[in-house]
Amino acid sequence: MTPGGARSTGRIGTGRIGTGRIGTGRIGTGRIGTGRIEIRDLRAFGVHGALSHERERAQPFSVDLDAWFDVSTAAGSDRLTDTVDYGTLAEAVAEVVSGTSFALLEALAAAITRRVLEGERRVTRVEVVVRKMRPPVAVDVGSVGVRLVHVRRP
Repeated sequence: MTPGGARSTGRIGTGRIGTGRIGTGRIGTGRIGTGRIEIRDLRAFGVHGALSHERERAQPFSVDLDAWFDVSTAAGSDRLTDTVDYGTLAEAVAEVVSGTSFALLEALAAAITRRVLEGERRVTRVEVVVRKMRPPVAVDVGSVGVRLVHVRRP
């Protein structure tokens, strides 16, 4: 018996959910649409900051990135060429953090956003969080950061 009082058949996985088939890019009767790649806590060193001592040597930054795109083709094909490659995105983010220099976190986040949108035409929306792990503030904080969201214009 199951918790609800129904008799169990003892077989697992015999029920059908929806009418879709695996590999078709469809779940139930609807089409799979927008999804996102998530990169969390990418760590890189860079020279960014408004104060002179922040610009003397690289310091640690953490980046979160969400990149939205139409996942329907990739969901149906199961091929890397049909999706947005998170490895390529991660490398691009690390290159921006380590290879550029900005006074403000806002400018760094905007540069990351531009790089993602220029490098991957399938991405329609980007959300970037940039955190300075050792901020020059007089109180004890784990990090300070900025969040930027950009939607590609059609």
